[in-house]
Amino acid sequence: MKAILSLVSMALIMACNQPGSNVEQMQQQIDSLQRKLDNTYRPGLGEFMSGIQVHHAKLWYAGANNNWKLADFEVNEVMETLDDIKKYCPDRPEVKSIGMIDPAIDSMNAAIKQQNQQLFKSSFLLLTNTCNNCHRATAHEFNVIKVPDTPPFSNQEFKPQ
Repeated sequence: MKAILSLVSMALIMACNQPGSNVEQMQQQIDSLQRKLDNTYRPGLGEFMSGIQVHHAKLWYAGANNNWKLADFEVNEVMETLDDIKKYCPDRPEVKSIGMIDPAIDSMNAAIKQQNQQLFKSSFLLLTNTCNNCHRATAHEFNVIKVPDTPPFSNQEFKPQ
């Protein structure tokens, strides 16, 4: 019995080491998939930041118009994009400073939850200033964010319906 088991084991080991074996084919597939992954498009930090800039502006107009559902949606879009930056751009040194925005986001969420216009405006200023502080801390001081004065989209109603 031991002899038969040993022979079967030996035959299996030899079969796996033969050219064209399943192991070799699987490794070729893995290598091929890895090459495809290495060449897959991933947004850069600039694309993510541009998205945040759009949501920042829409957040302002939503809150300024007491559209709390839209404001909540927009602040969550900002948070989602910040999470994506951490996930897809971990090698960028700027990403290490991204956590400085958390208190401003928390303040913004509190203002929206309370539907408090005054707190919203002060929280939005904190958020905007924190963006600029992060830009300065990461040598991007030339990129200055401000409270928007023109809606980013003419085809969106910011007043609640």
